[in-house]
Amino acid sequence: MNSLRKGMFAFTAVVALSMPGLACDNTARGAREDAAEAQREADKKAQDAREKARAEANDASRTTSDATPNVGAAGETMDVKAALMADDTVDASGINVDTYAETRTVVLRGNVTTAAQKDLAGRIAAKEAEGYKVDNQLVVKPRR
Repeated sequence: MNSLRKGMFAFTAVVALSMPGLACDNTARGAREDAAEAQREADKKAQDAREKARAEANDASRTTSDATPNVGAAGETMDVKAALMADDTVDASGINVDTYAETRTVVLRGNVTTAAQKDLAGRIAAKEAEGYKVDNQLVVKPRR
């Protein structure tokens, strides 16, 4: 009976000692699988982030290119108005300047006191807004 007991003890010891090895192997395999899954998820999230950033960059680029002509037109408006105000022979206080990027047109509206001022205002606008048409709608209203 003693030898049976010793045999059972030995068998139990072998099984007990081999179990941690099996558990370690199983744990290591699970850890590798978990790491691989985490890597796949990280790669997917990184790809999604790259695609989102690319889409946002394209949107920003389109917005910028849509706004660029309007910024240029605003600059032309300021340049023409400043040049009219700087000229001593044109009374620019009654002149409104509008610039349209889509038609590349500068429109002068308002009142001046002489035909010479109207003509000169148109020439100043043409010089300042090179590449733009000038639509001179100024009205001559002499002072009374």
